[in-house]
Amino acid sequence: MVLHDFYTGNAFDAYTYFGAHPTGNGVCFRVYAPAAEKVALTGDFNGWKEEEMVQLGLGGVWEKTLPQARPGQLYKYVVYTKEGWKCEHCDPYGFSMELRPGFASRIADLSAYHFNDSAWLRRRTLAFDRPVNIYEVHLGSWRTNKEDENGWYNYEELAELLIPYVKEAGYTHIEIMPLSEHPVDESWGYQNTGFFSPTSRYGTPAQLMKLVDRCHQAGIGVIMDFVPVHFALDYYGLAKFDGTYLYEFPSDDVGYSEWGSKNFIHSRGEVASFLQSAAAYWLDIYHFDGLRMDAVSRLIYWMGDEKRGVNDRAVRFLQNMNQGLKKRFPTAMLIAEDSTAYPQVTAPVQYGGLGFDYKWDLGWMNDTLDYFRLPPWERSEKYHKLTFSMMYFYQEHYLLAFSHDEVVHGKATIVQKMWGAYEEKFPQARAMYLYMMTHPGKKLNFMGNEIGQLREWDEKREQDWDMRRYPNHDSFYQYTCALNRLYKEHESLSDGDYDPRKFYWLEVHGEEKCIYAYLRGGLVNKDALAEKEQLTMWSDKTIDRTVAAFNFSGVPVKKYRINLPCPMELLPLISSDTDIYGGSSPESHAVLHSRYDAEKEQYYVELDFAPYSGMLYQAVPVTLPKAPPRKKAKKKGKR
Repeated sequence: MVLHDFYTGNAFDAYTYFGAHPTGNGVCFRVYAPAAEKVALTGDFNGWKEEEMVQLGLGGVWEKTLPQARPGQLYKYVVYTKEGWKCEHCDPYGFSMELRPGFASRIADLSAYHFNDSAWLRRRTLAFDRPVNIYEVHLGSWRTNKEDENGWYNYEELAELLIPYVKEAGYTHIEIMPLSEHPVDESWGYQNTGFFSPTSRYGTPAQLMKLVDRCHQAGIGVIMDFVPVHFALDYYGLAKFDGTYLYEFPSDDVGYSEWGSKNFIHSRGEVASFLQSAAAYWLDIYHFDGLRMDAVSRLIYWMGDEKRGVNDRAVRFLQNMNQGLKKRFPTAMLIAEDSTAYPQVTAPVQYGGLGFDYKWDLGWMNDTLDYFRLPPWERSEKYHKLTFSMMYFYQEHYLLAFSHDEVVHGKATIVQKMWGAYEEKFPQARAMYLYMMTHPGKKLNFMGNEIGQLREWDEKREQDWDMRRYPNHDSFYQYTCALNRLYKEHESLSDGDYDPRKFYWLEVHGEEKCIYAYLRGGLVNKDALAEKEQLTMWSDKTIDRTVAAFNFSGVPVKKYRINLPCPMELLPLISSDTDIYGGSSPESHAVLHSRYDAEKEQYYVELDFAPYSGMLYQAVPVTLPKAPPRKKAKKKGKR
């Protein structure tokens, strides 16, 4: 690391300099505390006696090398302030920590584990035109370990359980809720004290590396939730670390977050270097395939409030961090959790954007769930809640998420949000998930959603896996798996997600009966379609195309006409109402053939819909035989 880069906010490798680093002569400790009167080091290696560190020049860096120190030993810094008081702190750059309520850092040898995922890293891409279907997990409550007093499996044990499950269910990625060390289980990892320390709840750094490595060898990407906005208030963490407001704002007006934590002051170079080095650390040392960045709106606007205006310096921090991460890890995904309408969140920084690859589409999520909360007789009036997303969709690279935030704090689970009684909720949820999986954009689903869980998520309890003993829940899981497989198998459902030429509404004015239909894949010229011209591309049967159609009215609809751009056959792929998935209809393999309305010069099919149903078809172009030439009428001769 270049110290000048650290001070100016341009360092991405501060973890290679600060922290506790094993060397040939023991362990070298370095910490940044510019306003401290002195700093002492205490730990297992010296019987917890204080040993003064040496300040290197006037730059605020304190250093000490101890020949007797070894990996695995605990340590703390004792920071003496100019005001005459002292405080014990964990290492801001510590690579491991003891289990809460303890807060000592632990010396870790980050070179001890050797990855075997070079082939995965070589072929990894940002997957803009490939399937991305993320399974979001809280490791402590996905499954609980009855043999552990806290109920936790370690990272290696989770690899044995989680990887086969994710493979069977058909997901492409796992997103793990924050793993940076945190003092309180109830914070879910969003209030950190150890930004470079994987939580000891689930084991050691080497065990986490093995989990990620095993996922890669199984063909599964791993994304980590990263918190760049705020940190925990606990006295031993970053708060007033050297007796001054080093990491946080000096003003309480903007210094405290709505979550009862401290906000980072991103305009300070040392803070920017700290955070972007932490982001780089997880991508570099642990080989994570991406970072989902929490609460980006609180960086864009002061306190997340648009009325307070844009926080220009925090925006510049985001741009600098994302641009630097892209330079160093070009195929690692950077995902923004952002609820604002701030423009160009997923545009490259060089074009004025924030530099993210994807952004959660929280507008789509809210509109969709609001729609399905409505009784069916009110849905006609709110019909365009489900079409509005395509009005703005191509402004960003959106990711559709039903995350942990939607199944806690009295919001009810995803299935519970559906209108009506228990038996009515499942057909609606099945149809809604088909809508989600066929809508443009990458996907994310929180653990438990796939089994139709009815109890809100609780970080202290594992998911209600025994629910699969009940037919509605097991069939819902089987249906989710089938959808996930189809999503990966059909190129049209992911290739061209962000290309407006590859999405075409077939029915977008079915307000009366709440019918929707669209075509995915292969369209190149909508103007030609509007002019009823035959597209030569439709003769290419190697192009994957799919048609999705939905009835959300709650009543059956027979012989509903769906206009098509060209002659085609529709081969059924899945129906949300199939009896094997808990519906009422037998599985159909009947091919639908388009007809031609000569008067309107329009191809069409007629569909029969069950109540609350969605259907997905493969669309195959058909070359129609040329009509025989008309016989010319004989002219009558003159008499």
